[in-house]
Amino acid sequence: MNRYELSQKIIDTCLELTRLGLNQGTAGNVSVRFDNGMLITPTGIQYEKLTPAHIVYVGEDGTFEDGKLPSSEWLFHLTCYKERQDINAVVHNHSIHCAAVSILNKSIPAIHYMVAASGSTEIPCVPYATFGTNELASFVKQGIAKSKAILLQHHGLIAGEANLDKALWLAHEVEVLADLYLKALSITPDVPVLNNAEMQVVLDKFKSYGLRVEK
Repeated sequence: MNRYELSQKIIDTCLELTRLGLNQGTAGNVSVRFDNGMLITPTGIQYEKLTPAHIVYVGEDGTFEDGKLPSSEWLFHLTCYKERQDINAVVHNHSIHCAAVSILNKSIPAIHYMVAASGSTEIPCVPYATFGTNELASFVKQGIAKSKAILLQHHGLIAGEANLDKALWLAHEVEVLADLYLKALSITPDVPVLNNAEMQVVLDKFKSYGLRVEK
């Protein structure tokens, strides 16, 4: 895709986040790897009002276009791309169940085999830091190295994948897992989990199964 097409795809992804109930207002942000940097949503503009011209290019050195301001979270998006070459799109949202689990400062353990969609045996929760800071980006770097989906304490979710369709799919899947986890926790604090051996089997199967989403 060219820049215009990718910019429109970012907007479509933002609107779908809202439609799926994964975001609200101007919360969250979406980006995609582009040239030697990324394209990302701007700060403070409602998704419904976005046009491709609003989408901001940020270089790998953190510089961005004159007259445009990227999302305040641009730094951890860039960090994801630098840390993992298999990630080409990043979705960040404040979905209700993911945010609730993050408030509890809990990682989502292997309560269901679909946790393996993250590429890990758990979806980690990284420590809290003020949004947009180098400190938060450093925590994101540690988390994203382990899993393509991570929770940010007292904040929300980051999901990174090979393309925007897959990143959106992963964000939605983790929200379902977070909902399941909260419901299980309401019954018992000792939620049963799959063992590491079984999760490794699933992780291996996922390498060939994929997500059934075309590039």
